[in-house]
Amino acid sequence: MIQIKKIERNGVACTVIQSEQPVLTDAQSAVDMLMTARYEADTKNLVIDKALVAEDFFILSTGLAGEALQKLINYGGRIAIFGDFSRYTSKPLRDFIRESNRGRDVFFVPTEAEGVEMLTRRAI
Repeated sequence: MIQIKKIERNGVACTVIQSEQPVLTDAQSAVDMLMTARYEADTKNLVIDKALVAEDFFILSTGLAGEALQKLINYGGRIAIFGDFSRYTSKPLRDFIRESNRGRDVFFVPTEAEGVEMLTRRAI
C-alpha cells in the first residue's frame, strides 16, 4: 500500500512516496502514484526511494524507464528518485541519469532531501 508524506517548500508541494514493497513497477503504477499524490496532496511532484523502483527500470533495454517516465510526464508529473546509483555501470544508463538531471521533470539524486529540493525550488 502506498503512503505519502506531503512536504511544502517555497510554495511548492511534493510528496514522498513510502511503501513496504516496490511501487514503480510499470507505466500504470507511475500513473497510479501520480493520481494518488494529486488526490491526497494536490501535487504532481513525486519523491521516491530507489528501493521502491523495480530493478528492470534501471535496465534501459527493458523500456520500463522510458515508458513509465513518459506516462508520468504526459500527465504533468515530475519525479525525483533517490538512492545510490553508483553500482550501475551501464554507460547508457549513466548518460540517461545525467541528461535527466539537466532537465526539469526527472531527477536522480542521492538523498530524499535533495529530491525534495529539486522539485520544490523556484525557477529563476
